[in-house]
Amino acid sequence: MKRRTIVVFSLLSTLSATAQEVVSSQGESYSNVTGSIDFTIGEVVINTETSGAGEITQGFHQTNWNILSVEDHAPSYEVTIFPNPLEDVLSIETSKFDNVTYTLYDAQGKMVMQNKLSAEQTPIQVGQLVQGAYTLELNYNQTNQNSLSSPKRKIYKLVKIH
Repeated sequence: MKRRTIVVFSLLSTLSATAQEVVSSQGESYSNVTGSIDFTIGEVVINTETSGAGEITQGFHQTNWNILSVEDHAPSYEVTIFPNPLEDVLSIETSKFDNVTYTLYDAQGKMVMQNKLSAEQTPIQVGQLVQGAYTLELNYNQTNQNSLSSPKRKIYKLVKIH
């Protein structure tokens, strides 16, 4: 009985000493005398820590991420967004540009740019942005004296390359 207890205790202590392991097709490990870091590509960011010396993020692997889509809350408001994926300039084309505000968010939901449309075709310089997924939100306030209406919005998922 005593021997069986020792064997069971040995097995349980061995099992509890193993750590989680991430199996990924992309990533890398780096180490030096001050520490080590492991990372994988394709993780959704859930937390970002910043210090004066640097920034680190952590997240969960998500294999299916649909980043090219539109949420259309104003079907009567016609607008064309191009190109997607984008590199240096994003163009927003619409005949009704008065009272339209655009807001660009990164994949973490942080606002990176906001302004009003200025012409039927408004170019937006995005060359300074890093590669990744972005969300473009257009808010449209229709000024109509005969009816009260709430602001309308359209949401576009964009991909920045290069």
